[in-house]
Amino acid sequence: MSGRRSVPVEIGPLRSDEIAAAAALWTTAGLVRPWNDPIADARRALAGPAATILAARVGDTLVGTAMTGHDGHRGWVYYLAVAPDRQRQGIARALMAAAEAWCAAAGMPRLNLMVRAGNAGVLGFYAALGYRTSDVVVLQRDL
Repeated sequence: MSGRRSVPVEIGPLRSDEIAAAAALWTTAGLVRPWNDPIADARRALAGPAATILAARVGDTLVGTAMTGHDGHRGWVYYLAVAPDRQRQGIARALMAAAEAWCAAAGMPRLNLMVRAGNAGVLGFYAALGYRTSDVVVLQRDL
């Protein structure tokens, strides 16, 4: 056994009254950067039909999130985060399974995600779920 223990978790869409809690979770998880406004990111995701934020709850407590969406060609996952005291309990795996199901239901043939270069420790988690690195370079430009 890996030391992981399952907890009863319910996964559903993030409610608008949970946006601040999600942003706080993302900050705690080290996912927020000064140039990203997590509140604005959450509002954009919840406003359109091509994205959502999946929320993991234990009772009424938000313990994890995964922002997922698609560009009409591929699905994407961002802001996968689990509260530090709830990690290694299967919540991230459940969120990824829910994100995969959401993207598959939207007709996406593949799910992509990006891992920051400084976060190499999480690569083992994704590899265990069957994800592989791609021979691509991500380019960006601020608008």
